[in-house]
Amino acid sequence: MDEERAEYLVERYADLLVRIGYTWLGDLDDAKDICQTVLIKLLENPRQFPDRGQERAWVVRLGVNACKNWRKSAWLRHRADLDEGLCVSAEDPEPEEGGLLEQVMALPQKYREVIFLRYYEGYGVKEIASLLGRSPALVSTHLKRAKEKLRIMLGGTEYA
Repeated sequence: MDEERAEYLVERYADLLVRIGYTWLGDLDDAKDICQTVLIKLLENPRQFPDRGQERAWVVRLGVNACKNWRKSAWLRHRADLDEGLCVSAEDPEPEEGGLLEQVMALPQKYREVIFLRYYEGYGVKEIASLLGRSPALVSTHLKRAKEKLRIMLGGTEYA
């Protein structure tokens, strides 16, 4: 049963959790660690939900909370990049130059997370507010400002 549950969770939520982790932390390896942490938590403390939408929202909430905890951790604040100790530089694959994902990742965290949840995951403003513990008005404001910043970054006009 545990193996079946693990396979189900990995197939259904691993990609989502990695994307959440990358959006919050900006590092693919840290995002994979977040994914693993959340999946283990889901296996250790199984819950039943009336529908998949509620289960998905719970997984997103766990992922966001894990990212917040990761960013607050002393380990993260006191670590050095691997490149600092190596003669050879290793680089993460970078998004396409000038691409939309690159521009989204360049936004401040508060804008990046609402853009991700709204346009990549398809959540509504009220759902995002609930997931992030913010008011719907604040989420709407962050979405509007993020879109304005993206429009300028991508070369559009402010009034288009």
